[in-house]
This record gives sequence, structure tokens and C-alpha cells, in this order.
Amino acid sequence: MWDTVATVDGKVTMRGWASFAWADDGEFLVQRADADPPADDTPREWIENSPFPTTSVIGYDDGSKIFTMLYSDHRGVLRVYGMDVDGSTWRIWRAAEGFNQRFTASIAPDGKRIDAYWEMSKDGLKWSKDFDLTYTRN
Repeated sequence: MWDTVATVDGKVTMRGWASFAWADDGEFLVQRADADPPADDTPREWIENSPFPTTSVIGYDDGSKIFTMLYSDHRGVLRVYGMDVDGSTWRIWRAAEGFNQRFTASIAPDGKRIDAYWEMSKDGLKWSKDFDLTYTRN
């Protein structure tokens, strides 16, 4: 289990948790995440657009050497992402007209902390940071 904290411009916008568990004898990895109730000073926009709870199922393509992540959330959003892990760098990406996304994370050497950020782009060329996300193993 992991504690998660999302920040925008250094301000905490979400605290929650994430879990990762193998399914089907290690064929797939299932990620589940949820958020604690929002603090009183959480921006209204963040509360209204909160995806939690979320579920993702991750599988590996031995031909392309790329992972695929199927994502779903309580809003009914369904997305397909590409994913890879190279050493201590974890990346997730999605190319979709009008709403491209990418996630870049650095995994601590001891494996107990992951520092990440999500970015978004309308055109796939000009990117802006959406939020920072920290995972801490509890």
C-alpha cells in the first residue's frame, strides 16, 4: 500500500492511497487508488473533477516490450495508456486528440518513494504540468 499526495504549485490538493496487486498468477498488475475526503481549502475545480476511486489493469506486450494500462474511474472515464519502466524511471503516456497526457516518475533507490508529475497537452507539442504526485510506501 502507498500513501499518495498530489500538489499543484506546491499546494496539497489531494491525499489518498494506491495499491498494486498481481492478478492471474502475475499476468496482470491491478492498480487501485482512492482519495481521502478533501480538505476545506481544496480548490473547487479539483473536487469537481476528482476521478477517485480509480482502477487500472496493466499488461505487458512481449512483442513491443511495452506495457498497456487500461484505466477507469468513478466518472465513467475509460482510457488506454502506454507505459514503460526503465531502471528508476516510470513513464505513462496517452496520445488523444485534444487531451494528450504523460506521466514521468523517479523511483527512489530503496523503492519506498516515487516522485512523479502529470503533464497535459492539447496538441501533443506544447506541454504544461497538471500536478505533482508523490507515492510513499507505508
